[in-house]
Amino acid sequence: MPTPGGESAAAGGRPTLWLCRHGETEWSHSGRHTSTTDLDLTPAGRVQAQRAGAVLREGDFGRVLRSPMHRARQTAELAGFPDAVVELDATEWAYGDYEGLTTDQIRERDPGWTIWRGVTPGGETAAEVAARADRVVAHVRGTGVARVLLFSHGHFLRVVGARWLGLPAEWGERLKLGTAALCELGWEREVPAVVQWNVRPRLWTGPTP
Repeated sequence: MPTPGGESAAAGGRPTLWLCRHGETEWSHSGRHTSTTDLDLTPAGRVQAQRAGAVLREGDFGRVLRSPMHRARQTAELAGFPDAVVELDATEWAYGDYEGLTTDQIRERDPGWTIWRGVTPGGETAAEVAARADRVVAHVRGTGVARVLLFSHGHFLRVVGARWLGLPAEWGERLKLGTAALCELGWEREVPAVVQWNVRPRLWTGPTP
């Protein structure tokens, strides 16, 4: 289970960035790509957000940010952070013509497609998402606070994880992230590092209501 008050939170005065993906929606549950479609959390997603909050409220966050999307706002509120500041760059990867489709459906027209390496008509490129992630990372590192918390979306947060490490956005493919899962990005001495990734609180080991 994550320990927001732990020693790793601010090594050498450098800020630590905590991430929380929004809770489950109908489309995330069914694997449909969701960026601009603004869905509510499912009942299970609401429970996930509340359980994430039970962990996150133990932390001392100097700044809390969230995506402008409704599902991120709901997650932040249910987790106990109703005053999270909107970060416009933290919205989900824009899927363009593939909005609402599953990967299997997309591969019927474009075999072997992935968001990381394929072409997404009408959507963003990996480089464009990386540019947004870089602005978020730069903002976090310039806050002067020990811990920052960000509520956002699966693909975008995976790009944030890669860019925190100085890796290409495509490395996010290797950073699987479940709904309402928590991550901590920090430091190994002066080197950016992943401290914890895709962590679910101990309460989540049983079936989700």
